[in-house]
Amino acid sequence: MVTQLVADLMGRTWRTGGRERVMTPADVLVVTPYNAQVNQVRSALAAVGLGQVEVGTVDKFQGREAAVAVFSLAASSGAHVPRRLDFLLDRHRLNVALSRAKTVAYLVGSPALLTSPVQTPEQLRLVNGLCRLVEIAAPHGLAPPPLGLGAAGA
Repeated sequence: MVTQLVADLMGRTWRTGGRERVMTPADVLVVTPYNAQVNQVRSALAAVGLGQVEVGTVDKFQGREAAVAVFSLAASSGAHVPRRLDFLLDRHRLNVALSRAKTVAYLVGSPALLTSPVQTPEQLRLVNGLCRLVEIAAPHGLAPPPLGLGAAGA
């Protein structure tokens, strides 16, 4: 999904500083919570000729920006996350990942995350926060259904 999304963005125009530019790999950051997913996404992007797109964890991109940020949640459901749901959906990590975008941020993940089983009130709050994020983004026509959970303008 991430590879398809990034490939679709290449060559599109975007505005910065009052002028139009063509989207290049340097204009996209792909963020994911897990190092193993970083390697997976890098390999997938390189396989389609987009190896120049930067891919890293939230910590790598702290303080950096690009025209587009793609945050891959890298989990098919909350029941199968490598670290606890609290890590994956931490609102500070989500904020850092999505706020790297100058124009648009995409959140890519399984819709099953929206109905993740929770064990604590904190996990309930985090899943609810993800649901709210998707709910806010989707009505604006920013959630491309085949490509992920949603997108939000930056």
